[in-house]
Amino acid sequence: MSGLVIALIILGAVVLLLLVFGGTIISIYNKLVKLRNRFQNAFSQIEVQLKRRYDLIPNLVETAKAYMEHERETLEAVIQARNQAAAGLDKTGHDPTQAGAMTQLAGAEGALGGALGRLFAVMESYPDLKADTNMRQLSEELTSTENKVAFARQAYNDSATEYNTYRQTFPPVLLAGIMGHQRDAALLDFDDEQIKDAPKVAF
Repeated sequence: MSGLVIALIILGAVVLLLLVFGGTIISIYNKLVKLRNRFQNAFSQIEVQLKRRYDLIPNLVETAKAYMEHERETLEAVIQARNQAAAGLDKTGHDPTQAGAMTQLAGAEGALGGALGRLFAVMESYPDLKADTNMRQLSEELTSTENKVAFARQAYNDSATEYNTYRQTFPPVLLAGIMGHQRDAALLDFDDEQIKDAPKVAF
């Protein structure tokens, strides 16, 4: 009889441990999923604003082309940088855990920011272009988009940091890999902080 009691006590202890440990596992899994969804959604907001930015740039260049006949090299550099940045965004595959692709995107965005800065500097020499209504509108839209990208990037980096921190803490660090959370979310930092500090367009 005492053997049966001991067996029941051991069985009860095992069931209790399984319930406690199982609840912890479920809690960790659910939190990892919630945090991953949050940073992925934040990255999709960056994508929306970057795509809007990429769509505005060809219109800006086309408008400038009518006035800046002798600045073909500058205009072509902007379009080339824009195309490379758009390709960099595509390479991320909408997956911010691909650190290499995120680094390439950041570099391409830095190059695009530099090319746009040079374009706006050259435009200062063309008063008729500065007075063009379409150019003023496009420049304002671009500046507004830059600001939206800056806010979206900050929100994304905050969400990614929260996910990474939780994933690296104990006990989630023991379970994250086997639960499908093998990699940290890559932070998105631009080399020249072009997105953080939107181009100053003074017309």
